[in-house]
This record gives sequence, structure tokens and C-alpha cells, in this order.
Amino acid sequence: MPLSPAAPRSHLHNRNTVFRGYEREDGLWDIEAELHDSKTYGFKNMENVSLQAGEPVHHMFVRATIDGSMTVIAIEAEMASAPFPECQLARDPMQGMIGKKMGPGWRKAIEEVLGNICGCAHLREMLFNMATAAYQTTVGRRREQLALAPAASPVSVMPHHLHKCMAWDLNGPVVQRHFPEFFGAVPHSASTSKHS
Repeated sequence: MPLSPAAPRSHLHNRNTVFRGYEREDGLWDIEAELHDSKTYGFKNMENVSLQAGEPVHHMFVRATIDGSMTVIAIEAEMASAPFPECQLARDPMQGMIGKKMGPGWRKAIEEVLGNICGCAHLREMLFNMATAAYQTTVGRRREQLALAPAASPVSVMPHHLHKCMAWDLNGPVVQRHFPEFFGAVPHSASTSKHS
């Protein structure tokens, strides 16, 4: 369903981000991100380089290889286009994300390793959302594995995505249908409670 009609306006900028998830033959997972920024008009950037309409201001790629526990075991970044030559220096610090887990605390880990002048704002932005892409990539296979596993006791640890959005409200119908054992449970911390 499209948005409502917009007010009269001029289209100036495009930011396209794509996330792709791959299951590897060796049992690992590759999560890839691509970011492409461009203007709808020609201009000169801060380095006095002329860019035509549609030519990338930023064009960056990240690949993180994760294991079954969602832990990063390899990572690489490339910058096909960036506004300054010095931007390329932000690729190597990405190696500091090896050993970090795409789950609770992921954003904090990114800020600790790559925050402020330790990294690139655009690469950080890509990493933030790679965790969600990783979850969406692996969740189907993990469900299949659970279905094939011998019968086990009910889930005793609350899945981390519960109470993180309206649909997964611990007092809501989605949790009642899919995770009845946690329906009506108390959130882990006050920070996950509803805002008044």
C-alpha cells in the first residue's frame, strides 16, 4: 500500500541499502550489505571532484561471516566510492568486530569498537542492520533443525525479540499465539517497558 500523495517537492537524493544473506556450504553464513548514495543533479564535492547525477557519493560494501551462534568469524569492507581518500582507513578497524555476536549488545559492541573517529559512520550504519538481516537469513534453517531434533522440554529462556516491538508485546495476541509460555511475563528490564 503506497504512502499518501506528497506535497509538491523536488527529488534531490537517493540512498539505497541492500542486505543479502547466504548459507554457505561449510555451515557458516555470509551476511552482506551494500550502501549507495547519489544526487539527482551534478555537483562538486568538498574535494572539488565533479560528480554527475546518479554517480555515487558513497558506494560501500560489507561482508560478515558468522557461525551458528551468530558470532562474527570474518569481516571485510570495501569502499568503491567515498568522499575523501582518508575514508579508506576505516576499513581495517572493522577487524575489531571479529568475535562479536549479532544479538543483544550488538550496537553497543559496534560503538565500542568503531565509534566516533575509530571507524566510518556509514559502515557502522550498515553493521547495525546486518544483525536483523542475519536473523532473517538463519531463522528458517534454525526452525527446521529444531523441528527435526528429538522432542525437548519447553523453551525456558525468553527469545530476545519478545517485547521489542508492538507485535511482540508480552501481553499481546502474537505472543499469546506463538509463545504462550511467556504471555504476560514481566519484561527483562524497565527499558523494555511500554512508553506512556
